[in-house]
Amino acid sequence: MSDTDSFIDEVTEEVRRDRMFLLLKRWGWIGGLAVLAIVGGAAWNEYSKAQATARAEALGDAVIAALSSNDAASRAEALAGIEPASTGGDAVLALLTAAAESGNGDKAAAVARLEALASQGELPQIYRQIAAFKALLLQADTLPVADRRQRYEALAQPGAPLRLLALEQLALIDIAEGETEAALARLQSIREDAEVSTDLQQRATQLMVALGAEPAPLPTRQG
Repeated sequence: MSDTDSFIDEVTEEVRRDRMFLLLKRWGWIGGLAVLAIVGGAAWNEYSKAQATARAEALGDAVIAALSSNDAASRAEALAGIEPASTGGDAVLALLTAAAESGNGDKAAAVARLEALASQGELPQIYRQIAAFKALLLQADTLPVADRRQRYEALAQPGAPLRLLALEQLALIDIAEGETEAALARLQSIREDAEVSTDLQQRATQLMVALGAEPAPLPTRQG
């Protein structure tokens, strides 16, 4: 390579550096803003997580303190005074308050609270169905059998989170109405369900034995 070519290359490289410097000088602030935005966003995300954790811990502490009372009325009053900071926290608090009200003998207030919770369409299905199920349990002696059966059947639909518990209650209604064969069929279906818990399976088996039936052998589950 000649000295002339080398000189031209050096000049060209210098021009490139000058252009890059000018570009950075003119537009470098955009990159700085981008870096600040990224760092700020990460900091805000961590701050938000910390705040959410703090709120959850505060709610948990308040609930534990409220439930520490041995008196149901005091528990209900303490729970009613807690301010939840999230939708899920509000639902859990309502369920606990209803339980305290029921324990204090105020079933009407507990049922009203549970039914109000069950009707909140913005809540996840599991909260609404737990509330509806508990409300039905509290109305076992007051709600007409036809109404209870209809509502439990709605909770027992395929895919519903509490369907097996609802089927158990339907079997109990069948027994009370003298429909033994229908009850046995429901109980056997509960026993054979792939999602049944050990406790519920045992309860269904014991009920079948109490009804004078010999429960059919259960299929072997694949491990």
